[in-house]
Amino acid sequence: MIFPLQELVEYDQNMYEITSAASRRSYQLSMLNDPEIEDNDGKVVSLAAQQVFTKEIEFRLETE
Repeated sequence: MIFPLQELVEYDQNMYEITSAASRRSYQLSMLNDPEIEDNDGKVVSLAAQQVFTKEIEFRLETE
């Protein structure tokens, strides 16, 4: 799986939020040593971005 460039180009919401969500998800996947990483040739960031863009996982900003 490659980085989801088409979804990134078509994304019309807050770019910082989606970038932050993908970054945090990448960290979670690597800390959990998720088996999906192996299936994705070790590409953690592209896997996380795909999960965020396809809404396999959901994210939200927490306000104080």
